[in-house]
Amino acid sequence: MIAAIRGEVLSSGAGWAVVEVGGVGMRVELPSGRTSQAVPGEQAFFHTSLIVREDSLTLFGFATEAELAVFGHLIAVSGVGPRSALGVLSELSPAEVARAVAAEDEKPFRKVSGIGPKTAKLIAVSLQGKLAEFESADPDARVAVAGEPRDAVAAAVQEGLVGLGWSEAEALLAVNDAREAGAPEEHAGLLRAALALLNAARSGARGGRR
Repeated sequence: MIAAIRGEVLSSGAGWAVVEVGGVGMRVELPSGRTSQAVPGEQAFFHTSLIVREDSLTLFGFATEAELAVFGHLIAVSGVGPRSALGVLSELSPAEVARAVAAEDEKPFRKVSGIGPKTAKLIAVSLQGKLAEFESADPDARVAVAGEPRDAVAAAVQEGLVGLGWSEAEALLAVNDAREAGAPEEHAGLLRAALALLNAARSGARGGRR
């Protein structure tokens, strides 16, 4: 089981990226719109699910544990394959999926390519009571808890930095400092700015010990 990967992005396109792991380029299928988190030449971190079929091994990657968990619930629904589940998460956040299920509203799922009315209804009914924990996990929602990143973009960047070996405290401070310094709000730009701050601090510490 490949639960997560991190490494340099070798190439990326619409809905996929190739990440170098131990000298091997691993292709990861991503929700559309998430490839801004996979910039060639930069480091990336994804929670992953390996789907094994008779004729293929396909790795699906997600920026957050919430996306990965919802993906797992979706593919457990009869008639929903991994590609369709990825399509749902390309259109809807985990919170939007959870709220649609809580309201038994199949309309959001009918907007996803490859999901018909019957399957959309089945998703809304089958996942009842299973996604309540994700209803407030909206990636666009601002978080007002002191000491935490302001939204899930910042949270994903912080998580990626921890995956690259930085402590949670270092990652949190770098993300907040980068945003206060005017770093871009999108994932790749914020990650780049936070990494620059961390590397500068590390270089300064080394210089001070000489």
